[in-house]
Amino acid sequence: MRALDLIIKKRDGESLSPEEINYLINSYNRGLIPDYQMAALLMAVYFQGLNASETNALTAALAESGEVLDFTSLEKIVSDKHSSGGVGDKITLVMAPLVAAAGVPVAKISGRGLGFTGGTIDKLESIPGFSAELSVEQFMALVKENDIAIMAQTERLTPADGKLYTLRDVTGTVENISLIAASIMCKKIAAGANAILLDVKTGRGAFMQSKEDALNLAEIMVRIGKDMGRRIVSVVTDMNQPLGYAVGNALEIKEAVETLSGEGPADVERLSIILGGYMLALAGKVRNAEEGQEELLKLLKKGVGLQKFKQMVASQGGNIDYLEDPSLFPRAKFLVEVHAPREGYLREIDAMRFGKVAVLLGGGRYYKGDEIDPSVGVVLKHKVGDKVKQGDTLACIHGNDEKIVGVAHKDLVHAFTVGDEQVEPSPLVYGVVPPFPC
Repeated sequence: MRALDLIIKKRDGESLSPEEINYLINSYNRGLIPDYQMAALLMAVYFQGLNASETNALTAALAESGEVLDFTSLEKIVSDKHSSGGVGDKITLVMAPLVAAAGVPVAKISGRGLGFTGGTIDKLESIPGFSAELSVEQFMALVKENDIAIMAQTERLTPADGKLYTLRDVTGTVENISLIAASIMCKKIAAGANAILLDVKTGRGAFMQSKEDALNLAEIMVRIGKDMGRRIVSVVTDMNQPLGYAVGNALEIKEAVETLSGEGPADVERLSIILGGYMLALAGKVRNAEEGQEELLKLLKKGVGLQKFKQMVASQGGNIDYLEDPSLFPRAKFLVEVHAPREGYLREIDAMRFGKVAVLLGGGRYYKGDEIDPSVGVVLKHKVGDKVKQGDTLACIHGNDEKIVGVAHKDLVHAFTVGDEQVEPSPLVYGVVPPFPC
């Protein structure tokens, strides 16, 4: 085989066989195909698309480009969860400990934030001492010991996907839905979980801003997972306003602890319970998602989810004093309020603007190596549908640079729309793929 022939074949709209895709990915991973040829292939795929067989083959080749974890020795169904990214999305921090406390192991490999969406690893690393830089062996041992571990992505898993994504990022080929699906699913397959829950966000603060695109992505990923023998379900959820009230790393850890203590925002608790219910059902722990939700609510009220979270944090080197007394977390120097311009009802809260402000303050990255300030962010005081008076505090900005806080304030003023008529907030869940139980 020659890479040039396969580039021309895809350029002309023909389908590539699994053997041809495997050759291309393996050769690229070994440095035998140069970036310029792989970039040409990616552009051909971007315009011509991939059919179901090609997408499956690409996913498998990427997954098998490094280690593939195997949890069969646990003799349990091991679960994993992926979110397509959102603002204020601390659901994993609440849901994963609850699911583990219910007896379903959670083996979660997470990423750091890049762009306007926050990363689970950045949030956890705001806890002093916490380490997500685990070896594969440490990760598997912690899952066996505690039923839960969360680690950062490692080059030992799906190295070809890392190389391919870097190339996509600089060649304008990120947005192809088959490439997105294969990139997400190869990591889930390599991570070794038998049961996979996908949380596909849609709305102003999500990468997939239309419900139709989000549902399409959900369907493609579910098909890939099923074809590869995984128990899988995808839930399409709302990201038009931030989840909960806190946006920012340490601020979100505090809110996650509050939720696990039964005192958190209603939307964070509800979505964590909904998604966790599907995970228990996928793992065969309960008969259906509704039964799973009931089980998790009981565990939440008993406080065992919080204890499981503390166990995980302690096992990965984190200081749980910060979870028992969140006032120990560093505080930002400047707190500046955003006030309502008039009386009325909150009709819209622009989640993407919140995410971008958090990055501006230092809570996210513009570039991969940027340092994170765990203390900065924004805390909402009201949600869509609330009635406010002129001058009421809508949000509080937490920052350590006075000039940047000023810029953030000017930007965040435009994140709120106040009107005369009350509106209902968007539903938390738009759909489930496939309709569950399946």
